This record gives sequence, C-alpha cells and structure tokens, in this order.
Amino acid sequence: MTVRRTIPLHVKILIGLLIGGTLGLSANAFSLYLQSKGSPEAQQYLAAITTAASIANVVGKIFLRLVFMVVIPLVFSALALGVSGMKDWGRLGRVGLKTLLFTALLSSCAVLLGVGLTNALQPGRWLSVVKQVELSAKYSDAASQNVTKAKQAKTIDVILLDIIPMNPIQEMVGALDGSSPGGGMLSVMFFSLMFGLALTRVPENSEVLVGWLEGLQAVSMVIIGWAMRIAPIAVACLVFSLTSQLGLSILPPLLGFFGTVLLGLGLQMFVVYPALLWWVTGRSPLKFFAQISEVIWTAFGTSSSNASLPTALRVAREELLLPDEEARFVLTIGATGNQNGTALYEGVVVLFLAQVFHVELTMTQQIMVVLMSILAGIGTAGVPGGSLPMIVVVMQTVGVPGTGIGIILGIDRILDMCRTVLNVTGDLTVAACVAGRPKTPEPFDDESPQ
Repeated sequence: MTVRRTIPLHVKILIGLLIGGTLGLSANAFSLYLQSKGSPEAQQYLAAITTAASIANVVGKIFLRLVFMVVIPLVFSALALGVSGMKDWGRLGRVGLKTLLFTALLSSCAVLLGVGLTNALQPGRWLSVVKQVELSAKYSDAASQNVTKAKQAKTIDVILLDIIPMNPIQEMVGALDGSSPGGGMLSVMFFSLMFGLALTRVPENSEVLVGWLEGLQAVSMVIIGWAMRIAPIAVACLVFSLTSQLGLSILPPLLGFFGTVLLGLGLQMFVVYPALLWWVTGRSPLKFFAQISEVIWTAFGTSSSNASLPTALRVAREELLLPDEEARFVLTIGATGNQNGTALYEGVVVLFLAQVFHVELTMTQQIMVVLMSILAGIGTAGVPGGSLPMIVVVMQTVGVPGTGIGIILGIDRILDMCRTVLNVTGDLTVAACVAGRPKTPEPFDDESPQ
C-alpha cells in the first residue's frame, strides 16, 4: 500500500514565494524592456502586466481579509483566557508574582532590543526613496490616512488615559480602521486583560463563560487555519504583485529585515537569558542549554509552543530538576503568556514596514509599539503563524498599512521556527528563575562518584 505524503505548509509557502518572485521579477524585466520600445503593442503588453498584478493583489488580499476578520475575537478570547489561566495565583501567590515579573522583564527586554536594532540598522530604508514612493502609492488610501495619523500623534498622557476604554464595544468596532475614539486596539487589550483578571475572582460562576471564550478562540483559529490553506497561493500573488513593480530592489531590505530579526533573537537567546539565569539561579548557561536541547529542537521543528509543552514539562522535571508543581504552572502559562521571540519579532516587523512605507513614527508611537508588542506576546496563540493577526493589530494601531504584512510572509516561516525556539527557551528560563537556586549544588561534570 502506497502512503500518500503531503507537502508541509511551510514548503508550499516557500514554493509560492519562489514562483511569485520569479514571475514578478520576469514581469518587471519585461516591463522595463517594453517601456524602452514605446510602441502601441508594447503599451498593450504593459497594460496586461499591470492588470495581472492588480488581480494577483486582490487574490492576496482575500487571504489578508480572512486574517483581519478574526483579529478582534481572537485578541479578546486569547488575552482573557491567558490571564484567567493564572487563577492559581491565590494558591501560588509567590510563584505567580515572580512569573509575572520575570515574564514582563524578559518581554520588555526583547521588544526594546528588536526596536533598538531596527532603529539602528534601518533595514526598511535600504529601499530607494523612489521605490518607497511607488510602494506607498500601491497602498495609497491606507498610506495617506496613516501619514496623517502620524502627524496627529497624541501626547503620552492622553495615550495613557485612552488605554482605559469608556466603551470597549466601540473601541472594538473602530480598532482596525482607526475610527475608535480612544486607544483603539490598546484599549481592547486592556479590557481583555481586566476581563480575564475578573474571571479569576469568580471561578465558580465563570465556567460557562470560560468555555465560551475557549470556543471563540478555537473557532477563530479554525478560520485562520482555513486562511493558511490558501496562504501559498496568496503569497505567490502578493510577491508577484510586489516584485513586478519593484523588481530586485525589494531584496536588500528583506535581507536586512531577516538579519535584524536573527540578530535580535540571538542576543536575547545567548546574552539576556544566560545573564539572568546565572544571576538569579547560579546555573551554568552552557549546561542549561545542553539540558534543554531536546526542547529546542522540538520547538524549531514544530514552530509551536503548545506542541513543545509536553517535552518542556518532562525536561524541566527530569533534566533541570525543577519542582514539578512550579514548573507545570510556569510552563503552562508561558506557552501562551511568555512569547519573548514573538514580541521581539512584532516590534521589528512594525518598525521595518513603517520604514518601507515611509511612515514616520514618533517616539510616542514607538513606545506604543513596545507596549502593544509586550501585550500581544501574551495573547499570541502558540501555534505556527499565530503571531500574524497580532502583528496586523499593532501595525494598524500606529498607522502602518496592515496589508503590507504580505511583504514579509514569504520568509515568515523560517523566522517563526527561530522565534519559537526563543519562546520555549524563555519559558524554561523563567521556570528556572522562579524556582531559584538549586537546593543542592550541581556537581561538576568531572566529579563522578568513585
């Protein structure tokens, strides 16, 4: 009996990227050749290429619209459930508080690292000014609205007040198109967090409501799953539409973006984590990484914090020798609530695309990016591609065209694998820090019993 082997989704997306890019670059080169001819026949061919690019752009936007469609229900349910899952704080108050502090510390460090590197390296500026103008024209409606918003940025005190919504439903309605009267998506996030906290105070009366939220999150993820099925075609269309207009000029900024993300992930993984681990627990970072290597490879292969959770729980108990109750609490919460790599990635994506679209973000808006990326890290689903809706949320809030996410979709998968490694390693780092220094000193490798 022949076993039918299916092509993994990330391979299909990569194939779509290559096909769309090849066709787009070919169309761009052919357009340049036709423009040099200037004959009526050449103008007809140019019109045909423009039409094909427009059709491809519409097909790609169908995928993006499917993702946009479930952003609000997904953000609300994921954040509320992520916080309500911390109801063990009453019994494990010390563990819950330390988990929150270490999670906030590492997430803040990750986002600031990503935003700082993107500001320093400016990968989005590697696209020429002429091409930036062309790209902005491609998203003319969104771009013009967003530049206006950037010039009308609110002061920090108004932003802080607007975070607390007077009418959360109204904020949800206007969150994605910028018509909300207050903080928009930041207000939605705040309401979701407060809603989740309130659920922890009435556990005996909230079972039905929690079940409803779990169902809402599950349905939202199913719709995103449907969208991901057409992702290879959508990526091919989006990349074709982009490269047929910009040609090879889009490659340098994409490579710069790729390198910036990897540099940020590497610094967080091999500098920040080891420093905190050694300072708080006294553990050897090298030995720690050796002990959790199985989890690292599982995370890289699955691109899912949730799929890596069983392995992480076993390694925490058997290799790191962490208290089972504390490790289970921290790692289970961390699979959704401690997404350092995702938070860093979201900060880089937003600033990179702002540079590409020539949208100038004020310091206040960049602070908003940092805050929203930290909060989005709490609500990101621990599955492949789960961060895409959250990235769109942050982009829309600070005035970057959400449809621009299509530019980085082709290389998102490999970066998703890398940031999942950082997410899972961060969970284990927090678990080790919460447990504190080992009660008995760890023996040196060369001190085997005689």
